[in-house]
This record gives sequence, C-alpha cells and structure tokens, in this order.
Amino acid sequence: MVEITNASAEMAFFQVLMRCGSLSAAARELGLSTPAVSRRLAMLEARLGVQMLNRTTRRISLTPEGEEYLIQARRILADIEDMEHELSRSLSEPRGQVRVNATLGFGRSHVAPVISKFCKAYPGVQVQLHLSVAPPPLSEDAYDVCIRFGEPPDARVIARKVAQNQRLLCASPAYLAEHGTPRAPADLARHNCISIHHGDEAYGLWRLTSGRRTEAIKVTGSMVTNDGDIAVAWALDGHGILMRAQWDIDKYLQSGRLCRVLANYATPPADIYAVYPQRHQKARRVTAFVDYLSTSFDSTAKSMAAGLACP
Repeated sequence: MVEITNASAEMAFFQVLMRCGSLSAAARELGLSTPAVSRRLAMLEARLGVQMLNRTTRRISLTPEGEEYLIQARRILADIEDMEHELSRSLSEPRGQVRVNATLGFGRSHVAPVISKFCKAYPGVQVQLHLSVAPPPLSEDAYDVCIRFGEPPDARVIARKVAQNQRLLCASPAYLAEHGTPRAPADLARHNCISIHHGDEAYGLWRLTSGRRTEAIKVTGSMVTNDGDIAVAWALDGHGILMRAQWDIDKYLQSGRLCRVLANYATPPADIYAVYPQRHQKARRVTAFVDYLSTSFDSTAKSMAAGLACP
C-alpha cells in the first residue's frame, strides 16, 4: 500500500505536469530531467494500472482516466490543505493557490485589476485567472471561485453576493437624436434593439417593471452577438438600444457617450456573486480572496451610484 505522503506527492506531480502542458516544461519547473519526469509518470501509470496521458512529440493530453484522476487529485490536495489550516487554526497570512473563473469582458475590466491588488496584499497566495465566454458548470471542479451574474440555484455551493448590479437600457445620444427616445416599453418595438445571445438562452425578450406591473417586450434588431463588449461598441456607434449591466457601461454613462432609456422602469437584476464549493468555506486563501473582492467591488458600486443619468 502506498503511503499517503507518497500518494499526495504523486497527485501534486501530476497537477504540475498538466499545468505545464509538456514533459519538458514540467521538468524545468520541478528541476528534473525530461527522462526523469517521463519515468515518474510511467511509474504512476504502472501503479494505477491505467494510461493517464496520450503523448506526442510536442504535447500531452488527458485520457478519460487521467482526467478523472486530475479532478480527484485537485479535490484531495485542496482538502488536505484546508484540513491543515483548520487543524493549526493559524491566523497567519493565507497561502496556496486560488483558481478563479470569470466572463471575458467583466474579468478583464473588473476582476483582473482586483487580483493584481490582492496578490500584492497577499504574496503567499497564487491566483490563476481563467476567462470564458460562458461560466463553467458548477458540477466541475476546475475552479475554486467563479464570479457570476445572478445567484445560482445550486444549494450545494456557497454563493456570496459581492456587489449589487442592475441591467440598464441605454443608447447613444446620436441614435436617440435621430430615432427619438422611447417613452414607454411598447415604444421599443419601433426601435432597432441590440441583442446579446448566450448559449441556449432565449434572447430578444426584455422584461420591464413599473410598480407591480411587468411587461415582456419582444424586441427586434439588425444586430445580435454573444459578446457583451461588441454589443456595447455597437451601441456606442449609434446602432440601437441595448440592455446591459451597469458595471459594463457605467463609464460611458458617466461620460455621456451613452444615455439611459426608460430609466423609470426596472429590469431584471444582475447582482454579482462569488461562487465556491462548501468545502472551501474555511479555506483562508479562498475566503481572503472573496473578502477582498467584496470590499473592492463595494467601493466601485458606491462610486457608480451618481452616474446613472445623462446630462
């Protein structure tokens, strides 16, 4: 029977190998020769009795067995680290790795700058940021923290709201000067509306609420995209009316390049959540990052409060 320490060392070795993407790159990071890394991998595969990787001269890729091993290895190593922190009850600076996922535009504009400051404040934490068009399934174990819009329905994860956010209707002053400003939701049917389409989600149906009454307006337009930044650029170019989260358009509202439309009507919220597994609720590296994110975002949200109206 392999000792636990040896098993955890093998898991850590396999994680490094997959992060580096090749045997030679892993060898450089581990301070070993490439043949030594190859032999160590072969010994792991021989002990487990399965092939973990498909190898070519230039790259490696996971077999189904290797993928399952990597998922479990990440989980087990994180649990070991969390257990050690819990047993020691240390109040020292958080240490370890935090894998973060966010959407493309929001991740670039808002998450990455916070990570830059966080890593200076907590040099013992290493952060890996991965940006994607759509958030990964919560069932996957590829990330420690996912930044999402809207509270996920899955009760098996912790979803902490780190900032308020609302969707707003907006258009450029040039578009409104040429086509007029809508006064009621029904007026949107006569306008070119820019739609954002994500995956299998329905698009082109905007819900606006006034008091207790909610209207579902079917909007149409000549331009549809799955990229929010592109949609904002089209609105700035005067192509039509857009519904977009305040965090993505606030600087343009502040400068007057975009103006709010139907400001007296509420649209569905887009509050920002940090989502992470329940097993990380006492992990110092994760809770410190989420706390820092919440504090930073709260400051940003307050600075947006006065910037909703066009001059």
